[in-house]
Amino acid sequence: MTRTSTAYVIPRRRSIAALALTLLLGGCMSDDGVNDPLPRMSREKAEKWAKHWTDSMVGTAHARLDPKTARPTASFTDCTGEKGETADDGRFTLRYSVRGTVPRTAHAGAVTAIKDTLKDKGFEIQTFVVDDDTEPANAVDAKHPKNQQFVSVGSVGQDLLVFIVSTPCLLPPGVEQQKF
Repeated sequence: MTRTSTAYVIPRRRSIAALALTLLLGGCMSDDGVNDPLPRMSREKAEKWAKHWTDSMVGTAHARLDPKTARPTASFTDCTGEKGETADDGRFTLRYSVRGTVPRTAHAGAVTAIKDTLKDKGFEIQTFVVDDDTEPANAVDAKHPKNQQFVSVGSVGQDLLVFIVSTPCLLPPGVEQQKF
């Protein structure tokens, strides 16, 4: 396979996890200001939402959840602003991931199908690689311009794809947003 030649391909060699971490750490505050209202969602609802997204991507890829990771990884972290601000109001981000098995020969098609679906749902494609000679070999990273959700899918093994969903900074319902 060769690298896709579409206009929004961004070649890279960084791992999916590194990109997700970068977006998480820098994505807590909006571009408009540190005191802009944050979206509200409980941790439980955020995890259900992330599970829905990963399940949807697994289905689009025609993957089977890997028995070794049958229990998804959900990681909640405190939000940190771009200048290192932290708050005591309970705001958080969530990174949720699962692994699914797909024959390696089908990775490119699975990643392409997910990219097409995300684009149809209004996500901006930040990275799209279909090339077995690079690492990651097949990957798509996308961010929703309005809601700031981040999703990523990529080859992580011979027959494994990882499906990742990350939320922007969320504020639990019923609490007052701390101002800076």
